[in-house]
Amino acid sequence: MGQTVLEMIGIKKSFSGIYALSGIDFSLELGEVHALLGENGAGKSTLIKVLGGIYQPDAGKIKIDGKKVQIRNVPDAREQGIGIIHQEIVLVPYLTVAQNLFLGREIIRHGTVDMRETNRRAAEMISSLGVNIRADEVVENLTIAQQQMVEIVKAVSYNEKIIVMDEPTSSLSNEEVEQLFEIIARLKEKKVSIIYISHRMEELFRISDRVTVIRDGAYVGTRDTAKTSPGELVSMMVGRDLENFYVRDFQDLSGSETALEVRKLTCGGVFENVSFSVRRGEILGFAGLVGAGRSEVMESVFGAREYQSGEVLLGGRPVKFKNPMQAIRAGIAMVPEDRKKQGLVLGNSVAFNLTLASLRFYMSGIAISEKKRRTVIDTYFEKLRIKAASPAIEAGSLSGGNQQKVVLGKWLSTKPEVLILDEPTRGVDVNAKFEIYTTINELAKEGMAIVMISSELPEIINMCDNVCVMRGGRLVGRLEKNELSQEEIMKYAAGGVE
Repeated sequence: MGQTVLEMIGIKKSFSGIYALSGIDFSLELGEVHALLGENGAGKSTLIKVLGGIYQPDAGKIKIDGKKVQIRNVPDAREQGIGIIHQEIVLVPYLTVAQNLFLGREIIRHGTVDMRETNRRAAEMISSLGVNIRADEVVENLTIAQQQMVEIVKAVSYNEKIIVMDEPTSSLSNEEVEQLFEIIARLKEKKVSIIYISHRMEELFRISDRVTVIRDGAYVGTRDTAKTSPGELVSMMVGRDLENFYVRDFQDLSGSETALEVRKLTCGGVFENVSFSVRRGEILGFAGLVGAGRSEVMESVFGAREYQSGEVLLGGRPVKFKNPMQAIRAGIAMVPEDRKKQGLVLGNSVAFNLTLASLRFYMSGIAISEKKRRTVIDTYFEKLRIKAASPAIEAGSLSGGNQQKVVLGKWLSTKPEVLILDEPTRGVDVNAKFEIYTTINELAKEGMAIVMISSELPEIINMCDNVCVMRGGRLVGRLEKNELSQEEIMKYAAGGVE
């Protein structure tokens, strides 16, 4: 055991008499990456908010370097050397990187902010972590990944010895994830200790030293990462063994008719000469690095993006949709990558969202048949196992996994023949993933043609019959089930195969 820098002992926190944390133990060692794992709603965020001074615990104690401390607010946490990088970026978008780094502690000379010195010091701080961002760049011009790097630089600049990273890779490309991991390695060299929250098992096994699992607000256990397995951690998280995490019954598709065919589809400067087909009952995967053009191709098929040339055939008939409504009426549905911006009306109810795309089925003249609408709501609420107090609750209040189920239900209610799924399990917990995989498997068995874009290669390999790989706007390979491996897919995606 190394030097312990943080101990959280018997932490309890309740809201309206219901325990969110019921006696959590957690420790962190010097220079360690300690992963915190649990389903959405398990209590991870509540525990971190207690550590960050946002919530006060009802019971338990916190020790920093062996001494008991009181963390009453965010400044107290910062004084103890604790910095939290939340999923939601909290930088000021219209200020520069340097101005954000020194916000609230400006360098003043002769009564005004010394921007020259501010930029110089900011540039030093940025380069010390190997980050390639200009200090004088306005934050709103940066990518989400770059903004996250600025948050990390800011945390380190306060000489914080404990940094919490909450789902840091949820919006990052593979290349940006690699940059983040390099920064984490540098932080470890500087003896900074990191609490790392993520649903992505492959990340935890790559960068963490230990993993603590919590479930339903209770401490389940801590494992050395090198001595555990994904299966053990999943079992700890959900309280039961998942014999097969990826649920898929592969069918003989040799006699299945083609549901969707795309021929030489081209959209200038975005993708070029893309051809593929998907049969009824088939799950066709689309792999590739972020920016390869996968989503853009599907948007064109769905009528959400114009294309210059090529042909789309649905059930053997040529179609060209001017908008998504035409695609929906023809029998195509698309679950978008960003459920919050493109998939849901967050301020409205689960019921409203579930029936938003299929209202035409319940219309009688200009009136809506509430009975038919209610039947659909109840059907998908139950079928997709949406965890919510009732369908009347706001969609925005649900966990990521349940929000994704609502989006899936919304599109299934249109009774599509072809279902396009863009990153269907991004940012959802392991149990919700299992349930979504179960649903996708059932749909394929029923004969639905499914196209699945995913950046998670284990998901692609275990759920898909065949896989198309894109790179730089071109389809560079189509692999059959028996050819699938992470190495083989990445050879095509990264340019190892022409």
